[in-house]
Amino acid sequence: MTTTAAVPQTTTAPAAALKERAAALVPLLRENAARTEADRAVAQENIAALTEAGLFRLTVPRRLGGHETDFRTFLEITSELARGCGSTAWVTTLVNVCNWMVGLYPEQVQREVWGENPDARVCGVLAPSATTRAVEGGFVVTGRWGFASGSLHAQWASLGIPVVDASGQQIDQGAALVPMHELTIEDTWYVAGMRGTGSNTLVADEVFVPAHRVLSVTQGVQGTYPTEHKDEALYRSALVPVLALVLAGPQVGLAQAGMDVVTASLAKGRGISYTFYEKAGESPSTQIQLAEAAQLIDTARLHLMRAADDIDSWAARGEYMPFETRARVRMDTGYVARRSREALDLLLSIQGAGSFAEANPLQRIWRDQETSSRHAVINPAIAGELYGRSLLGIQEQVTPLI
Repeated sequence: MTTTAAVPQTTTAPAAALKERAAALVPLLRENAARTEADRAVAQENIAALTEAGLFRLTVPRRLGGHETDFRTFLEITSELARGCGSTAWVTTLVNVCNWMVGLYPEQVQREVWGENPDARVCGVLAPSATTRAVEGGFVVTGRWGFASGSLHAQWASLGIPVVDASGQQIDQGAALVPMHELTIEDTWYVAGMRGTGSNTLVADEVFVPAHRVLSVTQGVQGTYPTEHKDEALYRSALVPVLALVLAGPQVGLAQAGMDVVTASLAKGRGISYTFYEKAGESPSTQIQLAEAAQLIDTARLHLMRAADDIDSWAARGEYMPFETRARVRMDTGYVARRSREALDLLLSIQGAGSFAEANPLQRIWRDQETSSRHAVINPAIAGELYGRSLLGIQEQVTPLI
């Protein structure tokens, strides 16, 4: 039964104001980036500042105290945050996209999550790495879900499960929404980059999940969502394009962060070792590499925003994005990652071997990008394969996640 209890209201901010708030937080995130990495968790000061700025409520429905922003705004904000700290931007991304998924559930579920706290945060893992047992009123779930980014700062988790009938036969794949206090976090996130995301393993042991808190992923991939609020365009957006593309926002921001570091260094007038250049910025090779890196970042950003506009425009029209466009968004996602990595590679070459000194933030930016851009959903090679098949009209695909 849908409750009609009063919901705490917060002021909904326009997109421009939210972007300004994100830009204003970059110095703080940059200052705390080394500590976030060392602690293997986003600095609590960052979490508090993001919460106060309303940047964890980007995709919470307005009727429940959120901003309900479109995905262009979402990506502009998360790419801006990555200029300060890759791990913080990644956690902000994953919390907001998991919050968006909650907007696809029935209103009863949405009110369970945000009815008393519009700042409640959700993490999630889509892979159905669990076993389930059908019982009266829902399912009993046992499983382990790795790489749960943002789980250290979440109150809920959306977790992939096999949906089974009374005989134990799988009939669907679902996303089960579970309170974090019913799960345990296993400390498994020991990695080269994005260390501060705290992407540890979530564990469920015989946890009951009521049926209304299980979303059909199979139906979701086809654009069928159980939310009663069909007039809210944001929650008509195509599932897989959203889940893939949001991961590319921090890629552009990390490349821009590298540009910020290198241009600041060049402005100080350092030379090029073992040459007659007393100022590296006077070297034509430096100028050309810097221009090429800037062009690659621009190219990545243009593809990122084209794909975001695709998602937003189809949702605004109330039409589900066609297969060919969904495949292109997957391709755009991988392309953004490749171009961003290439840009950062050029910037590292400009900076030289000193880029890899522990005191130089460029090495952390590089490690964060090299790690996050290898997320399975970003994979440029797989994206190219599925997009090429789509262009050729080949029906058989390599993944259902399109």
